[in-house]
Amino acid sequence: MSRLMTFAPGEYYHLYNRGTDKRKIFLDKADHERFISLLYLCNSGIPLHRSDHLGMPLQKLLALPRETTLVDIGAYCLMPNHFHILAHEQSEGGISLFMHKLSIAYVMYFNKRHERRGRLFEGTFRAEHATQDKYLKYLYAYIHLNPIGIIERDWKTHHIANKKMAEDFLGTYKYSSYLDYENAEHERPEGIIINKLAFPQYFEKQADFKDYIKDWMDNEDDAEHSS
Repeated sequence: MSRLMTFAPGEYYHLYNRGTDKRKIFLDKADHERFISLLYLCNSGIPLHRSDHLGMPLQKLLALPRETTLVDIGAYCLMPNHFHILAHEQSEGGISLFMHKLSIAYVMYFNKRHERRGRLFEGTFRAEHATQDKYLKYLYAYIHLNPIGIIERDWKTHHIANKKMAEDFLGTYKYSSYLDYENAEHERPEGIIINKLAFPQYFEKQADFKDYIKDWMDNEDDAEHSS
């Protein structure tokens, strides 16, 4: 649990949380885009309030100036009932402040929009410290392969039935940073959320990332998948 973890500047962490009782926390396009906008707006050293920019499309929200950031994000993925973030602690307290702002802002939005009350997430976000280079690189595969579960629920335990279909699906899934690595030559507005330079340069070429993901899809038995 993150509440028991002390985040250290310069270190890398896998951050994640799921809906309470495994309920869905992203119900439609608007929910996904709200969370993605908050990944950008909440990662700011100056106050940026989503409510000050009502009606502004995602592309323009992602162009608002932030000056400084609290953390570096290397990868992220939104799933129907949970999310994953790979983060680098810039300075002491950065991850904790960022995740607090992100969680509060999204829960307030979600409860108001969907006319509900109470907790949305299971509790305080969880975190795993990526202390080894091998594990840090593995997280790029684990986080970005998660959406396969939307079309093949048991793929982690029963293998990918149709790898071509899975690969095609990942290439159309908008709610992760997969496209910012897989199709790096064609930048999209969401690409500003991640800072590749703050992480080891595992994928200096676009083909390096594609080959790495394909290797994991071809060798599922070697993957140490977690929930």
